Amino acid sequence: MARKSFFKYNDSVKLTEKEKIFSKPWVVCICAGFCSLLWGSAFPCVKLGYALFGIDTGDIPSLLLFAGIRFTVAGAAVIVAGSIAKRRFLLPAKNMLGYTALVCLFQTCLQYSFFYIGVANTSGVKSSVLNGLGVFFTILFACFLYRTERFTPLKLLGCILGFAGVVFINIGENFNFEFTLKGEGFVIFACMCSAVAAGLMKVAARRGDATAVCGWQFFAGGIALTVAGLAAGGRMPRFTTGGAFMLLYLAFLSACAFTLQAFLLRFNPVSKIAVFKSANPVFGVIFSAVLLGESDKLFSFYTLPALFFVCAGIVVINKFGEKSPKFKKRE
Repeated sequence: MARKSFFKYNDSVKLTEKEKIFSKPWVVCICAGFCSLLWGSAFPCVKLGYALFGIDTGDIPSLLLFAGIRFTVAGAAVIVAGSIAKRRFLLPAKNMLGYTALVCLFQTCLQYSFFYIGVANTSGVKSSVLNGLGVFFTILFACFLYRTERFTPLKLLGCILGFAGVVFINIGENFNFEFTLKGEGFVIFACMCSAVAAGLMKVAARRGDATAVCGWQFFAGGIALTVAGLAAGGRMPRFTTGGAFMLLYLAFLSACAFTLQAFLLRFNPVSKIAVFKSANPVFGVIFSAVLLGESDKLFSFYTLPALFFVCAGIVVINKFGEKSPKFKKRE
């Protein structure tokens, strides 16, 4: 008997043979891993983008403006690509407008507003570690808020292993336990908004066109962030060809990764996809070493253990996450 949910989640959708391929473990691993790789590359590329445009990382309005332009371009790219693929102008159906607005609010507007302000008021290492809590929130919300899947001890174990990987990759980076609402608090709020958006996207993808929802939520959210940044005095101090290409790449990775993740969420439990986000900081370290010359951290003693824990968490949730441990009763 299906559990009731406020979001009216429908898990009885029949899949075609072509659609079933997205639920195969090797396809999930490749696609979700590729999404993590793209998101991992965003860490150093955003830093390079700020430098190329001459944006001060403490200038919140300018950061919001930069993010707004990025997501507006990302949304436009998804809408154009989707329109070409479907041979019609891509618009969300009437019954999907509410979901599109909610995903836009939580995924693009609130998450990135909280994230950029939070990161500006805390250290990079603490942001990375706290961001790892997003996997916990995403799985907990999927199980207890949206009720799209069962919670099991093995899913909790997978979360803990993935989070351990995030902690290991940041050991030795002067982590402290200071806490401020506008710093660490806002980073945690950003994680919670991302988790809410992931659950909404799961439900929306099962009820309608995931590409339309992704494209329009990015486009609308990007415009909202752009207007907010401009209204607060944000600006782009200089324009370079390199900066333009970096902005286009950031828009591409957002459009590609989020749309691909939406397809995976349509055909798989949220937990199986969310746990791959534990790998984002690991990929971030690798790309930072290549693009920013931070090779000392790449060859750190803690990098391999971090990679091991992240991979272990992914395996536990994807292979055993739906199973509950059975204990033999004593005679």
